[in-house]
Amino acid sequence: MPFPGPHTPPRPPMRKLRPGRPETCPFRQTARCPSADTRLQDKMAAKQPPPLMKKHSQTDLVSRLKTRKISQVLGNEIKFAVREPLGLRVWQFASAVLFSGIAIMALAFPDQLYDAVFDGAQVTSKTPIRLYGGALLSISLIMWNALYTAEKVIIRWTLLTEACYFGVQFLVVTATLAETGLVSLGILLLLASRLLFVAISVYYYYQVGRKPKKV
Repeated sequence: MPFPGPHTPPRPPMRKLRPGRPETCPFRQTARCPSADTRLQDKMAAKQPPPLMKKHSQTDLVSRLKTRKISQVLGNEIKFAVREPLGLRVWQFASAVLFSGIAIMALAFPDQLYDAVFDGAQVTSKTPIRLYGGALLSISLIMWNALYTAEKVIIRWTLLTEACYFGVQFLVVTATLAETGLVSLGILLLLASRLLFVAISVYYYYQVGRKPKKV
């Protein structure tokens, strides 16, 4: 090794590493000194879960959502069964029997039905009365189906149908009395019963749709 002479350049001082700072390679990249991109890729590969773990986590999430949905549906049915208005099923059964009975009588005995309502008035045509009986029979089938369901929407629509039917019947009979002037005890009882049925149907309609009170 030659001794430093007057024309020999001085050697650069060695760098001192700061504490806590990793040593970097100022020279070319080797296997012992990986680049920053390589280290970042290694970290991301270590953080990513394997595909099997992702599949299991997605399956667990779908299972939890299905379980929650089923529990909500069952919970709503149980709550409705607890809050069911008193006498609702009795009224549904009575309505179904009433509609079915009048429908069968209108289809089989139109003369007797007209005579019972209008007190001895003669029937000019049986076809409208039989058509009326067919419509009532169709409505009675809906009443029987609503008797065995726990869906609040179906029950409310059935009660609304009853209220509309009895209301329209009350208006039609009243208009007929105004035109003909025939007033009898049967007609008055019919009008009074229709007003009562409208009131009961509307009452249960609002009772079924009422929201529960927060405890």
